[in-house]
Amino acid sequence: MPKPSSPVRPRKSSRFPWRHVATLGCLGLAALAWLPGCAQTPPAAPITFRVMTYNIHHAEGLDGKVDTARIAELIKQQGADLVALQEVDKGVRRTAGRDLTAELAAQTGLTGVFSNNFYFQDGEYGNAVLSRFPIKRWTNHHYQMLRPGEQRGLLELELDVQGRPLVFMNTHIDYRADDSERWRNVAEIEAQVRRHAATPIILCGDFNNLPAGRVYERLRTILQDTWAAIGAGHGFSFPAHKPDRRIDYIWYTPPPTLKPLKIWLPRSEASDHLPLVAEFELR
Repeated sequence: MPKPSSPVRPRKSSRFPWRHVATLGCLGLAALAWLPGCAQTPPAAPITFRVMTYNIHHAEGLDGKVDTARIAELIKQQGADLVALQEVDKGVRRTAGRDLTAELAAQTGLTGVFSNNFYFQDGEYGNAVLSRFPIKRWTNHHYQMLRPGEQRGLLELELDVQGRPLVFMNTHIDYRADDSERWRNVAEIEAQVRRHAATPIILCGDFNNLPAGRVYERLRTILQDTWAAIGAGHGFSFPAHKPDRRIDYIWYTPPPTLKPLKIWLPRSEASDHLPLVAEFELR
C-alpha cells in the first residue's frame, strides 16, 4: 500500500498576489451596485395562480345525482391551483359512505385536506381544500356556537407557493335570518387574520350574507372582496339554476403582496351553487 503523501507546504513567492486584487475588485463592484443608477439583482418574478371556492352540496347536482367526477372536471377546466370546498361528506350515509375529498383529490391530482365540523349520518361533514402547493401545516378552528344548530368551522392552511408563504382559509357560516351567529363568526375570523398578519391571506367560502349586510361590511375592514375590486356584473352565485344573490366570496389581504388579476363564475349544474374562480399574482 503506498504511503500517504506528506502535506504540501506552500512555497514562498515573490510574485505579486494578483488574486487578492481580483477579490478586492469584485468587492468594489458589489459595493457600486448599491449606488443609485448601478445594476442590481432584479426582484423575483411574480407567481400567478388560480383559486376556486365552491359549495358542492355533498357533490349532488341539480339532477339529484352525486357525482364527483364532473366537479373534478370543472376544477381541471378552470385550472384551479387552490380549491375551497364547502358541504363535504366523509362516510355519510346519504353519499353511500364515500370520502368525497379523497375522490376529488385523486381525480384532480391535487392534495386534499378534509376538516370535520360535526358528525352526521354515521359520518363526518365539513369543509375541504384541494391544493397544488405543498401544505406546511393545517388546522380547523370550530366557531363558538351561540345557539343549537350546525357546528361550523374555519379551515386554515399554511402553504409554500414556490418558496413564498401563503395562508389559505375556507369557511361556511350560518344561514339563518338572525345574523348574530355570523357576526360572532366574523369576529373569530378577524382574530385568525390578525394572527397571520405578516403573511398574505386568501379567505374563501359561503358566507350566507349579501354585500349589503353588516357581516360583509365588517369583513371589508380587514380584507378586500375580489369581486368588488375587479369583478364585472352582479356576481350572483346562488342558486345555480337561476342565480339571484351573491353569498360566495374570495377575500384577500391588500396589495402589494397579493394582486387579483381576474374573477369569474363558470356555469355548472354540478351543485346548487356556482363555483367562483379568481386569478392572483403573488409578489
